[in-house]
Amino acid sequence: MQKLATDEWASLPIEQAANLLRRRKISPAELTNAALAKIEKLNPQLNAFITVTAERALREARAAEREIHGGRGRGHWRGPLHGIPVALKDNFCTRGVRTTAGSKILADYVPEFDSDAATRLARAGAILVGKTNMHEFAYGITNENPHYGAARNPWGSERMSGGSSGGSAVAVATGMCMAALGTDTGGSIRIPASLCGVTGLKPTFGLVSVQGTIPLCESLDHVGPIARSAVDCCIVLEAIAGDRAWPNGTRRPRYMRLRRLRPKRLRIGWPAEFFFDAVDGEVRARIDEAMKMLRALGARIVEISLPHLEEANGLSTSLALAEAARYHQARGFFPARANEYGEDVRARLEMGATVPAVDYLRARDVQQELTRDFDAAFKGVDAIVAPASPIPAPRLGETEVTIGGQKEAIRSALVRVNRPANFTGHPAMSVPCGFTSEHLPVGLQLIGPRYGEGMLLAIGAALETTNFTPV
Repeated sequence: MQKLATDEWASLPIEQAANLLRRRKISPAELTNAALAKIEKLNPQLNAFITVTAERALREARAAEREIHGGRGRGHWRGPLHGIPVALKDNFCTRGVRTTAGSKILADYVPEFDSDAATRLARAGAILVGKTNMHEFAYGITNENPHYGAARNPWGSERMSGGSSGGSAVAVATGMCMAALGTDTGGSIRIPASLCGVTGLKPTFGLVSVQGTIPLCESLDHVGPIARSAVDCCIVLEAIAGDRAWPNGTRRPRYMRLRRLRPKRLRIGWPAEFFFDAVDGEVRARIDEAMKMLRALGARIVEISLPHLEEANGLSTSLALAEAARYHQARGFFPARANEYGEDVRARLEMGATVPAVDYLRARDVQQELTRDFDAAFKGVDAIVAPASPIPAPRLGETEVTIGGQKEAIRSALVRVNRPANFTGHPAMSVPCGFTSEHLPVGLQLIGPRYGEGMLLAIGAALETTNFTPV
């Protein structure tokens, strides 16, 4: 069996690693040991993991090798995730493995069941190497966790990884795993993917089950993959969505087709309002370059209007505040154990408990109006572009940013361009599109029609053939 350096194994795309595994050029144990070596080396500095499941992972790797290789040519290969080391954000329940949700309250919680997504990954043969760091109860975008420490950005350890799925993005970007799952309520997959230079997909609402994840806001919560490429995201999506999740007549994305589906006569929607109103100059420059690349791939840029975006931004926050507070009240966590929360999460739960019913109901009305706006736009375009983050990764501890001479809270800046796709339930992904002068990643956000993941992933795969490949 061919032997390669650990760093080479850890940097392989899933697609390539799967081919090598199937051909017995490498073993699941070698691949898993490579990931665990990366964790041992990098996690003390970057703090991507809350819990590492090394013994379990090696046990699963040996079982995967026996299953894939078999005897006398009778091996059973489950698919491209078989023998691949992956990680789960620590709000996915995992039987026998503690699930903290990044909180002190659940520090010792060990579920007796697996989340649906964890079950599907296991059926696909993926190997769990650990549970990743996150913003407490997924209620924040910095991943500065008061209980487990900050997950640090691999492009500058003094910078934010983004949240709330920051640990998942850091782990993927550094080769501590080959893919990871996150949850996204207001950008919590796309923000860390953008800030850490990887690809993250928030699927259509309901496409991937949230059963067994610790919720933030059930009306806006999504489960999706973070990986180093659009193809790898597609591989994971195929596993966690399953065939029955797609409506009849929908063209399901298949990873083997993506690179052959180079967009032709593609119509890209450029929003006339909101998304580009306040964007860092270098971020805007990288997005403009990405648009040139899309034109070179045959895309036509079409200006569109989404008139209810501004009103939806504030009201979607009210919806999230109210539903989050309700969950924590129902579980008896809040306000009874208020002193066990970090200051920022406690403050949001206090705000959520006071949201007027009229604001919540108005949010529901505007949710329908904005959804109609997007659906109408998709009659004339195949995808809509926006920043995945209007700023590069801020430094840890920063709370404000200046964009175009105007100060804005960092939380507001990061969430405002991402929350609309959660509010409407349309699929959206962050694709790397270059770096700033300080060598910090920039992400392009692509938003698609319902169940339009295949088109988004194909566009992402096409962009990866340009000079924007991040890792």
